[in-house]
Amino acid sequence: MPESIPSASLRPGQPFIAADVGGTYARLGLVQMGEDGKVAVLEYRRYACAAHPSLAAILRAFADAVPVDVDSVRAEHAVVAIAGRLEGDTLINSNLPWPVSLSQTRRDADIAHLGLLNDFEAVACAMPHIDPVAMTRVCGPDRPSAGPALVLGPGTGFGASLCLPSTFQPGSPPRVLASEAGHASLAAGNERELDLVRQLLKRWSHVDNERVLSGPGLINTYRALCEIDGRVPELDSPVMITAAASERTDAHAVEAVTMFCALLGSLAGDLAVTFGADSIYLAGGIPAQIGDLLLESEFAARFLNKGVLGEVLAKVPVWLVDHGQLGLIGAAAWYFERQAEY
Repeated sequence: MPESIPSASLRPGQPFIAADVGGTYARLGLVQMGEDGKVAVLEYRRYACAAHPSLAAILRAFADAVPVDVDSVRAEHAVVAIAGRLEGDTLINSNLPWPVSLSQTRRDADIAHLGLLNDFEAVACAMPHIDPVAMTRVCGPDRPSAGPALVLGPGTGFGASLCLPSTFQPGSPPRVLASEAGHASLAAGNERELDLVRQLLKRWSHVDNERVLSGPGLINTYRALCEIDGRVPELDSPVMITAAASERTDAHAVEAVTMFCALLGSLAGDLAVTFGADSIYLAGGIPAQIGDLLLESEFAARFLNKGVLGEVLAKVPVWLVDHGQLGLIGAAAWYFERQAEY
């Protein structure tokens, strides 16, 4: 996503608004950057996107809710990590309930300086701020890596970004490359997955990763498997499907989640060998919901199933990270680092 950088500098300790906006929820915080480079979240609230008429309305609702003692600084600076791609002044996104214009949002929210970046670019920027105890190892060695890190996030959509450590200027912030890997074609790995793709092709001419590896994608998979087997689907939400899979009360829910984990492992391996990633972080809402099932699944086997490169991937750790406030913390770090250059 092309970046919009503010023209006025923030001071360490000066509060500003950071937001992480996905297709379902917007998470907003009043944050400040400390002298030690750590992001502190002073206030935090979550809003349902569909319950508000615009992004600006959510920003104003949050700004109106912050304590009076920081009211004078609340709307000077804001940064929004948001799903999609910014083309000129317009955000391209199929999962948000309303259109987004950068200039219109700035005016309607009455914010002097507004930065915008891809939501999973923000999550990648949060990686240096994560406490290791908040992560669960899925597979690979139990060691940190200083090389390129791949961040994947199945949620309302599918986010993916690559975090590259600085090699030209020690101490400078890492470079983050956002991607639209969710819109690349889904690759089946066995006959049942081929059946799934064939079934989904009856609905869409292009079956991409997001059609399966997302919350809505989990519903697509469950329904398609039921249709293939001549059964009427009984579940209609990701929460219902993951719960039924955990409780083993619906065979097709179990298969849908099992297939989800396997395809996620396969895609993670594909992207790891494509970009030469030294570590993988799984964020997003869905992995957090199915953590135990993910650890029991074929994720690791499919991640490693890359022919001669399987030996290389065996040295790459994969971590499960609770998404939580990662997006807004990463957005805050990105904004503070970039705006200081201007």
